[in-house]
Amino acid sequence: MDDSRAFMAKNFLLSFFFSVFCSRLVFSTAQMVPAVFVFGDSLVDVGNNNYLPVSIAKADFPHNGIDFPAKKPTGRFCNGKNAADLLAEKLGLPSSPPYLSLSKKKDAPLYINGVSFASGGAGIFNGTDQTLGQSIPLLKQVDNYIAVQKILVQQMGSSAAERRLSKSLFVIVIGSNDIFDYFGSSDLRKKNTPQQYVDLMANTLKGQLKRLYETGARKFVLTGIGAIGCVPAERVKNETHECSEERNFWSVKYNEELKAMLTGFKSELQGVKYSYFDTYSIMQNAIQNPSSYGFNEIKSACCGLGDLKAKLPCVPVSKYCSNRSDHVFWDLYHPTEATARVFVDTLFDGPSQYCVPMNVRQLVST
Repeated sequence: MDDSRAFMAKNFLLSFFFSVFCSRLVFSTAQMVPAVFVFGDSLVDVGNNNYLPVSIAKADFPHNGIDFPAKKPTGRFCNGKNAADLLAEKLGLPSSPPYLSLSKKKDAPLYINGVSFASGGAGIFNGTDQTLGQSIPLLKQVDNYIAVQKILVQQMGSSAAERRLSKSLFVIVIGSNDIFDYFGSSDLRKKNTPQQYVDLMANTLKGQLKRLYETGARKFVLTGIGAIGCVPAERVKNETHECSEERNFWSVKYNEELKAMLTGFKSELQGVKYSYFDTYSIMQNAIQNPSSYGFNEIKSACCGLGDLKAKLPCVPVSKYCSNRSDHVFWDLYHPTEATARVFVDTLFDGPSQYCVPMNVRQLVST
């Protein structure tokens, strides 16, 4: 063999082994879980509300998406990727597509890696906005998942689908809108005390978790409510721009009920595993020690108008900050991509201080 052929042969072998190595690396990363099914509100909505004709809870306009790879709005209530996208990245999977973007027959193969059912404005309860078709409540999100599960059984067979779903992640990020609704509605406050209301939230959520369990779900990721009293929309109501202690107090109370409910849920049903993420604590840490997380601005929204950029929401005529990565909040209610990344990094690999009884990396390895 002459030198040129030997050189070509050596290069071919090197390229071949490198490609095999890379393909195995990608394959192993992608196999952390077979699929991710996402339920929740605007914190993880990847575009479902774009398909709701009468909904006003949409983010399909600038300046949303300004830092997204395509540099355009996608329906995410964020300047870039949200927590659902970032978690999918960690797991080596593409972001789960919005359910309403899929045709049940034509796009059925896309269900295989997961689907997002999350909807901006959604709550655990079927609130007024859901009745008007402005968002998809958790009950309906689970209904939609059950329809997908039936398609997966048709595609794969019942035993293969059951195995796949038992190893998949079921991510639920919801509850903030229910707390906002309670304090914004005199009718709700007449029907229940705050404690009764948060108890009912946890019990109602448990009912939906059981429905997911009955169709094969075994691994759950649930996030507590963050310090919602500290969002710009709440701070701007106070002359001192301090957090709403009442909103924060009942967020903590709900989180306590949620943790207790999950303990009971696991003990009652065989094979349940979960990771609970203490969003409230990590959010408070970021607000109290912003520099340690790379933030400079903890009160004002990045995009909006008026005091704290929170008098008017992030709309095309709003002004937005040039350095989104140093703001905790993107708009009146939602975190920036930088904040979402802090949350997901901690959710995935964080200590037991924030992740109970395990983090997501530990959950997927069980």
